[in-house]
Amino acid sequence: MVIAVLWAALLITAVPEQFQSQTVSAQDAAEPAGATGGIVDASDIQSVMNDEPIQQPGSDQPSGIDLLSLIARGGRFMIPIGLMSMLVVTLSVERTLSLRTEKILPRSLVNQISDLAATHETFPPSTAQEICVENPSPAARVISAMLMRTGQPLGDIERTASDALQREADRYAGPVRWLTLAAAATPLMGLLGTVWGMIVAFHESSTLTADRSRSEQLSEGIYTALVTTLAGLAVAIPAAILAQYLENRIAKLFHRIEEMAFTIAPGLVRFVGRSRMDAEGQLRPLDNGAPPPMAIHSPPPVTTS
Repeated sequence: MVIAVLWAALLITAVPEQFQSQTVSAQDAAEPAGATGGIVDASDIQSVMNDEPIQQPGSDQPSGIDLLSLIARGGRFMIPIGLMSMLVVTLSVERTLSLRTEKILPRSLVNQISDLAATHETFPPSTAQEICVENPSPAARVISAMLMRTGQPLGDIERTASDALQREADRYAGPVRWLTLAAAATPLMGLLGTVWGMIVAFHESSTLTADRSRSEQLSEGIYTALVTTLAGLAVAIPAAILAQYLENRIAKLFHRIEEMAFTIAPGLVRFVGRSRMDAEGQLRPLDNGAPPPMAIHSPPPVTTS
Protein backbone atom coordinates (compact mmCIF):
# COMPACT_ATOMS: atom_id res chain seq x y z
CA MET A 1 0.00 0.00 0.00
CA VAL A 2 2.79 2.41 0.90
CA ILE A 3 4.59 1.64 -2.36
CA ALA A 4 1.44 2.41 -4.36
CA VAL A 5 1.10 5.80 -2.67
CA LEU A 6 4.72 6.63 -3.44
CA TRP A 7 4.27 5.67 -7.12
CA ALA A 8 1.18 7.86 -7.33
CA ALA A 9 3.10 10.80 -5.91
CA LEU A 10 5.89 10.26 -8.44
CA LEU A 11 3.42 10.16 -11.31
CA ILE A 12 1.80 13.40 -10.18
CA THR A 13 5.08 15.25 -9.91
CA ALA A 14 6.23 13.82 -13.25
CA VAL A 15 3.31 15.29 -15.22
CA PRO A 16 4.73 17.42 -18.04
CA GLU A 17 4.30 21.14 -17.69
CA GLN A 18 2.67 21.33 -21.12
CA PHE A 19 -0.01 18.86 -20.06
CA GLN A 20 -0.66 20.85 -16.90
CA SER A 21 -0.97 24.04 -18.94
CA GLN A 22 -3.44 22.41 -21.29
CA THR A 23 -5.50 21.15 -18.36
CA VAL A 24 -5.61 24.58 -16.80
CA SER A 25 -6.54 26.15 -20.15
CA ALA A 26 -9.43 23.70 -20.50
CA GLN A 27 -10.62 24.58 -17.02
CA ASP A 28 -10.41 28.30 -17.78
CA ALA A 29 -12.43 27.79 -20.96
CA ALA A 30 -15.11 25.94 -19.00
CA GLU A 31 -15.46 28.79 -16.49
CA PRO A 32 -17.96 31.54 -17.25
CA ALA A 33 -16.70 34.81 -18.55
CA GLY A 34 -15.84 37.43 -15.96
CA ALA A 35 -15.12 34.84 -13.24
CA THR A 36 -12.15 35.70 -11.05
CA GLY A 37 -9.99 33.82 -8.54
CA GLY A 38 -8.82 30.23 -8.57
CA ILE A 39 -5.57 28.74 -9.94
CA VAL A 40 -4.73 30.24 -13.31
CA ASP A 41 -1.25 28.92 -14.06
CA ALA A 42 0.82 25.75 -13.84
CA SER A 43 3.19 27.58 -11.47
CA ASP A 44 0.24 28.06 -9.13
CA ILE A 45 -0.37 24.29 -9.14
CA GLN A 46 3.26 23.70 -8.30
CA SER A 47 3.17 26.31 -5.49
CA VAL A 48 0.07 24.66 -4.04
CA MET A 49 1.82 21.28 -4.08
CA ASN A 50 4.85 22.86 -2.34
CA ASP A 51 2.66 24.73 0.21
CA GLU A 52 3.90 28.08 -1.10
CA PRO A 53 1.72 31.21 -1.16
CA ILE A 54 0.20 32.10 -4.51
CA GLN A 55 1.28 35.47 -5.87
CA GLN A 56 -1.76 37.15 -7.37
CA PRO A 57 -1.20 39.38 -10.39
CA GLY A 58 -0.62 43.00 -9.43
CA SER A 59 -0.11 42.23 -5.72
CA ASP A 60 2.41 44.47 -3.97
CA GLN A 61 5.41 43.14 -2.08
CA PRO A 62 5.48 43.83 1.70
CA SER A 63 7.05 47.20 2.34
CA GLY A 64 9.98 47.61 4.74
CA ILE A 65 9.79 49.28 8.15
CA ASP A 66 10.64 52.96 8.05
CA LEU A 67 12.04 54.62 11.19
CA LEU A 68 10.16 57.87 10.67
CA SER A 69 6.87 56.06 10.14
CA LEU A 70 7.46 54.08 13.34
CA ILE A 71 8.06 57.28 15.30
CA ALA A 72 4.94 58.84 13.83
CA ARG A 73 2.86 55.77 14.71
CA GLY A 74 4.01 55.94 18.35
CA GLY A 75 1.88 59.02 18.90
CA ARG A 76 2.21 61.47 21.75
CA PHE A 77 3.87 58.91 24.01
CA MET A 78 6.97 59.25 21.86
CA ILE A 79 7.47 62.84 23.07
CA PRO A 80 8.71 62.04 26.62
CA ILE A 81 10.77 59.16 25.26
CA GLY A 82 12.36 61.55 22.75
CA LEU A 83 13.14 64.03 25.54
CA MET A 84 14.75 61.25 27.55
CA SER A 85 16.89 60.28 24.57
CA MET A 86 18.13 63.87 24.27
CA LEU A 87 18.94 63.89 27.98
CA VAL A 88 20.87 60.63 27.69
CA VAL A 89 22.95 61.86 24.75
CA THR A 90 23.70 65.23 26.42
CA LEU A 91 24.73 63.75 29.76
CA SER A 92 26.81 61.03 28.14
CA VAL A 93 28.86 63.50 26.12
CA GLU A 94 29.23 65.96 29.00
CA ARG A 95 30.27 63.34 31.59
CA THR A 96 32.68 61.65 29.19
CA LEU A 97 34.48 64.95 28.62
CA SER A 98 34.40 65.89 32.32
CA LEU A 99 35.82 62.57 33.50
CA ARG A 100 38.98 62.72 31.46
CA THR A 101 42.02 61.74 33.50
CA GLU A 102 43.80 65.03 32.83
CA LYS A 103 40.89 66.99 34.33
CA ILE A 104 40.61 64.83 37.47
CA LEU A 105 44.28 63.98 38.00
CA PRO A 106 46.55 66.44 36.15
CA ARG A 107 49.82 64.82 35.22
CA SER A 108 51.90 67.75 36.50
CA LEU A 109 50.18 67.60 39.91
CA VAL A 110 50.72 63.86 40.26
CA ASN A 111 54.39 64.05 39.28
CA GLN A 112 55.28 66.98 41.53
CA ILE A 113 53.40 65.72 44.59
CA SER A 114 54.89 62.26 44.16
CA ASP A 115 58.38 63.75 44.07
CA LEU A 116 57.72 65.74 47.27
CA ALA A 117 56.24 62.73 49.08
CA ALA A 118 59.16 60.48 48.20
CA THR A 119 60.79 61.27 51.57
CA HIS A 120 58.39 61.86 54.47
CA GLU A 121 61.05 63.46 56.66
CA THR A 122 61.46 66.43 54.29
CA PHE A 123 57.93 66.80 52.93
CA PRO A 124 57.14 70.57 52.60
CA PRO A 125 53.40 71.30 53.05
CA SER A 126 53.74 74.91 51.84
CA THR A 127 55.28 73.83 48.53
CA ALA A 128 52.61 71.15 48.08
CA GLN A 129 49.91 73.77 48.71
CA GLU A 130 51.36 75.99 45.99
CA ILE A 131 51.35 73.09 43.55
CA CYS A 132 47.66 72.44 44.32
CA VAL A 133 46.83 76.10 43.65
CA GLU A 134 48.62 75.95 40.30
CA ASN A 135 46.73 72.79 39.22
CA PRO A 136 43.03 73.26 40.10
CA SER A 137 41.28 69.89 39.98
CA PRO A 138 39.39 67.47 42.25
CA ALA A 139 42.69 65.86 43.27
CA ALA A 140 44.17 69.25 44.15
CA ARG A 141 41.14 70.17 46.27
CA VAL A 142 41.36 66.92 48.25
CA ILE A 143 45.09 67.31 48.92
CA SER A 144 44.66 70.98 49.78
CA ALA A 145 42.00 70.06 52.36
CA MET A 146 44.52 67.70 53.94
CA LEU A 147 47.30 70.27 53.96
CA MET A 148 45.09 72.85 55.64
CA ARG A 149 44.83 70.42 58.58
CA THR A 150 48.58 70.34 59.07
CA GLY A 151 49.42 70.21 62.78
CA GLN A 152 46.35 68.19 63.76
CA PRO A 153 46.40 64.47 64.61
CA LEU A 154 46.89 62.07 61.72
CA GLY A 155 43.42 60.56 62.21
CA ASP A 156 41.79 63.97 61.74
CA ILE A 157 43.85 64.61 58.61
CA GLU A 158 42.85 61.28 57.04
CA ARG A 159 39.20 61.82 57.96
CA THR A 160 39.31 65.25 56.32
CA ALA A 161 40.76 63.69 53.17
CA SER A 162 38.00 61.05 53.12
CA ASP A 163 35.27 63.68 53.54
CA ALA A 164 36.71 65.89 50.80
CA LEU A 165 37.08 62.89 48.51
CA GLN A 166 33.45 61.88 49.08
CA ARG A 167 32.20 65.40 48.34
CA GLU A 168 34.12 65.56 45.07
CA ALA A 169 32.96 62.09 44.03
CA ASP A 170 29.33 62.96 44.77
CA ARG A 171 29.62 66.15 42.74
CA TYR A 172 30.84 64.22 39.70
CA ALA A 173 28.45 61.30 40.19
CA GLY A 174 25.34 63.48 40.48
CA PRO A 175 24.65 63.83 36.73
CA VAL A 176 25.29 60.11 36.23
CA ARG A 177 22.28 59.37 38.45
CA TRP A 178 20.09 61.00 35.80
CA LEU A 179 21.33 58.41 33.34
CA THR A 180 20.35 55.68 35.80
CA LEU A 181 16.92 57.29 36.13
CA ALA A 182 16.52 57.40 32.36
CA ALA A 183 17.49 53.73 32.10
CA ALA A 184 14.80 52.83 34.65
CA ALA A 185 12.00 55.21 33.62
CA THR A 186 12.12 55.08 29.82
CA PRO A 187 10.98 51.42 29.51
CA LEU A 188 8.05 52.25 31.79
CA MET A 189 7.11 55.14 29.50
CA GLY A 190 7.20 52.77 26.54
CA LEU A 191 5.11 50.22 28.43
CA LEU A 192 2.57 52.89 29.29
CA GLY A 193 2.23 53.78 25.62
CA THR A 194 1.87 50.10 24.70
CA VAL A 195 -0.87 49.51 27.28
CA TRP A 196 -2.76 52.57 26.09
CA GLY A 197 -2.41 51.49 22.46
CA MET A 198 -3.75 48.01 23.29
CA ILE A 199 -6.74 49.52 25.06
CA VAL A 200 -7.48 51.69 22.04
CA ALA A 201 -7.03 48.73 19.65
CA PHE A 202 -9.50 46.51 21.54
CA HIS A 203 -11.94 49.37 21.94
CA GLU A 204 -11.94 50.09 18.22
CA SER A 205 -12.25 46.39 17.39
CA SER A 206 -15.52 46.30 19.31
CA THR A 207 -16.98 48.93 16.98
CA LEU A 208 -15.92 47.68 13.56
CA THR A 209 -17.17 48.98 10.27
CA ALA A 210 -18.39 46.62 7.56
CA ASP A 211 -15.28 46.98 5.42
CA ARG A 212 -12.77 45.88 8.07
CA SER A 213 -12.22 42.59 9.88
CA ARG A 214 -11.52 42.20 13.57
CA SER A 215 -8.12 40.55 13.00
CA GLU A 216 -7.01 43.36 10.70
CA GLN A 217 -8.03 45.99 13.20
CA LEU A 218 -6.30 44.24 16.12
CA SER A 219 -3.08 43.58 14.22
CA GLU A 220 -2.79 47.22 13.20
CA GLY A 221 -3.50 48.43 16.73
CA ILE A 222 -1.00 46.05 18.34
CA TYR A 223 1.64 47.00 15.75
CA THR A 224 1.21 50.65 16.64
CA ALA A 225 1.18 49.98 20.39
CA LEU A 226 4.45 48.05 20.43
CA VAL A 227 6.33 50.95 18.85
CA THR A 228 6.59 52.82 22.17
CA THR A 229 8.01 49.76 23.93
CA LEU A 230 10.65 49.44 21.22
CA ALA A 231 11.53 53.13 21.55
CA GLY A 232 11.75 52.92 25.33
CA LEU A 233 14.10 49.95 25.23
CA ALA A 234 16.21 51.58 22.51
CA VAL A 235 16.84 54.52 24.87
CA ALA A 236 17.10 52.60 28.14
CA ILE A 237 19.66 49.99 27.13
CA PRO A 238 22.42 52.47 26.07
CA ALA A 239 21.60 54.64 29.10
CA ALA A 240 22.12 51.72 31.49
CA ILE A 241 25.41 50.75 29.83
CA LEU A 242 26.74 54.32 29.88
CA ALA A 243 25.68 54.87 33.50
CA GLN A 244 27.53 51.76 34.63
CA TYR A 245 30.62 52.72 32.63
CA LEU A 246 30.72 56.25 34.06
CA GLU A 247 30.18 55.04 37.63
CA ASN A 248 33.08 52.62 37.29
CA ARG A 249 35.26 55.37 35.83
CA ILE A 250 34.46 57.71 38.73
CA ALA A 251 35.29 54.99 41.25
CA LYS A 252 38.59 54.24 39.52
CA LEU A 253 39.74 57.86 39.27
CA PHE A 254 38.86 58.81 42.84
CA HIS A 255 40.48 55.65 44.14
CA ARG A 256 43.72 56.91 42.61
CA ILE A 257 43.21 60.25 44.36
CA GLU A 258 42.70 58.43 47.65
CA GLU A 259 45.92 56.47 47.20
CA MET A 260 47.88 59.66 46.50
CA ALA A 261 46.35 61.45 49.51
CA PHE A 262 47.18 58.68 51.96
CA THR A 263 50.71 58.58 50.58
CA ILE A 264 51.13 62.22 51.63
CA ALA A 265 49.61 61.81 55.12
CA PRO A 266 52.70 60.31 56.81
CA GLY A 267 54.72 63.36 55.77
CA LEU A 268 52.51 65.55 57.98
CA VAL A 269 53.08 63.58 61.18
CA ARG A 270 56.15 65.58 62.23
CA PHE A 271 54.07 68.79 62.30
CA VAL A 272 51.45 67.47 64.74
CA GLY A 273 51.15 69.81 67.73
CA ARG A 274 53.92 72.08 66.46
CA SER A 275 52.81 73.98 63.34
CA ARG A 276 49.69 74.84 61.44
CA MET A 277 48.97 76.20 57.95
CA ASP A 278 47.29 79.57 57.60
CA ALA A 279 44.86 80.68 54.89
CA GLU A 280 47.74 81.84 52.71
CA GLY A 281 49.35 78.39 52.69
CA GLN A 282 52.23 79.26 55.02
CA LEU A 283 53.25 77.24 58.10
CA ARG A 284 52.90 79.06 61.43
CA PRO A 285 54.00 77.79 64.83
CA LEU A 286 51.25 76.90 67.26
CA ASP A 287 50.63 79.05 70.35
CA ASN A 288 51.40 76.26 72.82
CA GLY A 289 55.05 77.21 73.05
CA ALA A 290 56.32 74.06 71.35
CA PRO A 291 59.18 74.79 68.94
CA PRO A 292 58.69 74.09 65.25
CA PRO A 293 60.15 70.87 63.92
CA MET A 294 63.85 71.12 63.31
CA ALA A 295 66.03 69.17 60.95
CA ILE A 296 67.40 66.04 62.52
CA HIS A 297 71.20 66.04 62.76
CA SER A 298 73.34 63.22 63.94
CA PRO A 299 75.35 63.99 67.14
CA PRO A 300 79.04 64.73 66.71
CA PRO A 301 81.34 61.82 67.35
CA VAL A 302 82.79 61.60 70.84
CA THR A 303 86.56 61.83 70.89
CA THR A 304 88.65 60.42 73.66
CA SER A 305 92.08 61.69 74.50
